Amino acid sequence: MKSKYKFLMGLHLFVGVGALGGGLAGMLDPEEPLGIPVDLLEQSPFENYFIPSLILFTVIGLGHVFSAFSTVYFPKRQGYISSVFSWALVIWIVVQVLLMRVVAFLHVLYFLIGLVGAILALRILIEQRAFPVNLFMKDGLERREK
Repeated sequence: MKSKYKFLMGLHLFVGVGALGGGLAGMLDPEEPLGIPVDLLEQSPFENYFIPSLILFTVIGLGHVFSAFSTVYFPKRQGYISSVFSWALVIWIVVQVLLMRVVAFLHVLYFLIGLVGAILALRILIEQRAFPVNLFMKDGLERREK
């Protein structure tokens, strides 16, 4: 397995396991998970952390764990799968910051991890000459012009 895939697998496992833990903590104690006060949700549509934790657990946690295992079982689809869940992480962090109106170190860290995952996924798609990247590559442009 190429080092790019191993690194991407490690990133997905790191994010996935952390999100599973954080999501589970928020579902079990929606009023103050891991000591995070519910006051941070005052400006959001949520009264407690249950729904955000459920989304964190399923989309980010299970999604990233699935993406990690897909590096082994679905390597030809890895670029697409990693891209989806990396961008999901970036969007999750942006929405979280906007709703909570707080920027913490972990927000910046996970935002950057999401971007790194998205860039690696793009590199895989380029390497595989997969759609839609192939449309913008030199040989793809020549075929479309004919």
